[in-house]
Order: sequence, then structure tokens, then C-alpha cells
Amino acid sequence: MESVQLQRTYLDLTTPHIADACMRLDIPVRCAPPSIRPLWADTHVVGRVAPVRHHGSVDVFLEAIEGSAPGDVLMVDNGGREDEACVGDLVALEAQRADLSGIAIWGLHRDTSELRTIRLPLFSQGALPTGPQRLDAACSQTLVSARCGLHTSTADDFLVGDDDGLIFIPLDRAADVAELATAIRDTERYQAARMRQGTTFRAQARFDEFLSTRKEQEDFTFRRHLRAIGGAIEE
Repeated sequence: MESVQLQRTYLDLTTPHIADACMRLDIPVRCAPPSIRPLWADTHVVGRVAPVRHHGSVDVFLEAIEGSAPGDVLMVDNGGREDEACVGDLVALEAQRADLSGIAIWGLHRDTSELRTIRLPLFSQGALPTGPQRLDAACSQTLVSARCGLHTSTADDFLVGDDDGLIFIPLDRAADVAELATAIRDTERYQAARMRQGTTFRAQARFDEFLSTRKEQEDFTFRRHLRAIGGAIEE
């Protein structure tokens, strides 16, 4: 699935919907560290991963952008360093001119005011005025994979980011995840609408039935009960 199609498919799906769908499909849930946040609220980004590992020079970003496709998201691996900012306004402008969907950084950014004006979705661990003061040697994985906390992503992955964080999904499971995430979203919206109209979730979930069954079956879980009745609030 190409990045532009991903954007259409995942436009109205949140990272919690997607995480729940991955769990049900036995797809490993790969989330970025919670310290990585969007630069502004109500951000939503979707795209194939364009991986790059930072070694101290901006040329690796330009090379990654050169090899990217419209709609991709630049995934910058700076090892979670907090002693330097590795992405600023010029890199963001270059990515925007290449029609990338956004930038995610396992590390820090700078030029915050300019980045807010550019308005390209950006996720990072925070801001720091100081740029890199080093120049390390590139490696064979520089443009092949990017780490982000405990997880590693490649161009065979895509990511979704919003106010709850970032999640990575295999491209070849994009359709499966979207289908189930959509069903979960619709169920939860229906449940929330009924609650606003006065029907408690306990009533919708037939909680009394669950308690009764659990008395007879000690290993009977609420998750199992919800699945049996079509609930989706818990995974």
C-alpha cells in the first residue's frame, strides 16, 4: 500500500484503535517511547517509513529525502540523544518540498518557531538550541533502518502518529489492521453515543451477566465476555 493510499485509509483512525487491532491480529505492538510527542496538538500523520540514522551531518537527511516517495515519513534515528538537536527548519522545509507527510525523531529538534510556521507534522523528544558538534562514520544501515526506542523500522513499515504517540505497522498488514481498527472505532463511537444518551456502559456490556458467569467460571475474563458480545473497549 503506497503512502498516499495509507493516508486515505487511516485518515480517521487513531493510534489506540490501531494498537487494539494489532493486538487482536497478533501483530507485535511497536510504539515509540512516550517521550516522543507532536510539536503541536491535533497532529495526525500517516506514511511509509523513510528511515535514516543521524551521524552528525545533514547530508544523510538529504540523501534519505532524495530516495523517498511522496507521502513518506522521515524516521530519524539519533539514538534518543538529549545533548544535541538533529533536525531544524531547513530539513523540515526540504522534506515538505519533497511532499513528505512528516518527520519523526528519536532525538531532539530545534528552530521550534520556524517549524510551527512550516507546519509539517513533526514528532520529537523535545527541543534544544545546540546542533550536532560531532561527525561519526556512516554505517551500512544508515538509510536502511531506523531505531526508535525498543523498536526498529524499515521501508517495509509505515507509521501513524497522533496526540497519543507513534505506532509502527508492517506494510503488508496495512489493510488487515485498517479493517479491524475501523470496526473497533465504530463500535466504541456507538457505545459512547449511547452513554451520552443515558445508557451506561455497564448496561451495554451486560456487566451483570459477566459477574454471574464469573461466579461459575473463575477464569472467565471481562475481555472474553466483551468479545463474546461484540464489545471493543478493552484489548
